[in-house]
Amino acid sequence: MKRVLMVASVVSMIESFNRDNIRTLQNMGYEVHVATNFEWGSMYSAEKVERVKQSLREEGVTLFQVDFERDIKKMNGHVRAFQQLKRVMTTNSYAFIHCHSPIGGVIGRLVARQTDTPCMYTAHGFHFFKGSPSLNWMLYYPVERTLARLTDTIVTINQEDFSRAQTFKTTHTFRIPGIGVDTKRIEQVHIDRPLKRQSLGVNTDTDFVLLSVGELNENKNHETIIRAIAELGDASIRYWIAGTGDARPQLERVIRETNLTNQVQLLGFRDDVFEVMKGADCFVFPSKREGLGMAALEAMAAGLPIITSNVHGINDYSVDGVTGFKCAPNDIQGFARAIRTMRLDFELSHQMGLHNTQTAKAFDVERSHEEMKQIYDTFTNRRPS
Repeated sequence: MKRVLMVASVVSMIESFNRDNIRTLQNMGYEVHVATNFEWGSMYSAEKVERVKQSLREEGVTLFQVDFERDIKKMNGHVRAFQQLKRVMTTNSYAFIHCHSPIGGVIGRLVARQTDTPCMYTAHGFHFFKGSPSLNWMLYYPVERTLARLTDTIVTINQEDFSRAQTFKTTHTFRIPGIGVDTKRIEQVHIDRPLKRQSLGVNTDTDFVLLSVGELNENKNHETIIRAIAELGDASIRYWIAGTGDARPQLERVIRETNLTNQVQLLGFRDDVFEVMKGADCFVFPSKREGLGMAALEAMAAGLPIITSNVHGINDYSVDGVTGFKCAPNDIQGFARAIRTMRLDFELSHQMGLHNTQTAKAFDVERSHEEMKQIYDTFTNRRPS
């Protein structure tokens, strides 16, 4: 049986973005191997990592530990990961490898070149884009442009990255709608809305609930929304933030400083996130960078209007005045105005939410799966097995 190797820096990239790709490859007759860092670097707990590993093994996937680092400056770690991955690839004969994440993508493609292995790379959001810091262009753009020469196929998930990748010297470039939104599953979620809100500390339907879902880190930029709420001085505005991450202590400090302890709740990890979405009134997504931003698309499928930043992949679906409102990532006053408008104009926010349920269908998971299968078919049919 032909083998394929899936490479990513952290296990969460495999679990969150590639389980369906693995199943697609298996259905195409491939034996799938995974090389990633199961030991550290992921936001997953040790218990969740073990569950992921067990689930993958039960699905017939062979696992390899590679000590990928997430910090670009840890060169000794990158050399070690290169050597480990090279041993995996020289021991096993692969029809091709599929790389993910910036560092996993760099090391994977370099090893693929040394072992003469066909290579596919999915860019989950280039770090260089319109409005990104100059340093990002200096560091990441030359690397991606150079490595494109070693890449048989590049898969992108937003229009800006797709247009950029088309200028690189690679054989094929594709664009897919991310991993896809399970719109049917979201439609089937029904809740007792007052009870759900009450369970999360909102005791009245007159309160206006904002929701963010995502890792607590600098890029997700939750602090901007907290400070926008402080600007408004409206005690009926509540803010739920679902997610875990290293920025939690900083956010807790900001919440205390702005006297919003009764309005902002850090919900932590939630396994009922679609129910939480249907208990909220508006989704806020102020990220500084997003490859696409599946959480916002899921919120749209759940019928929420969205207030987002105006950057990168978010621009593929967020339309100012139509899906909601857009602001520059650090425009506290702009986000405050958008929140106030949503709060005061129920009919407008309701119509935006209805519009979004239809818009999200263009990013449906079934479409994403079919397009990825076609990419695999195209890739394998033009390469010798």
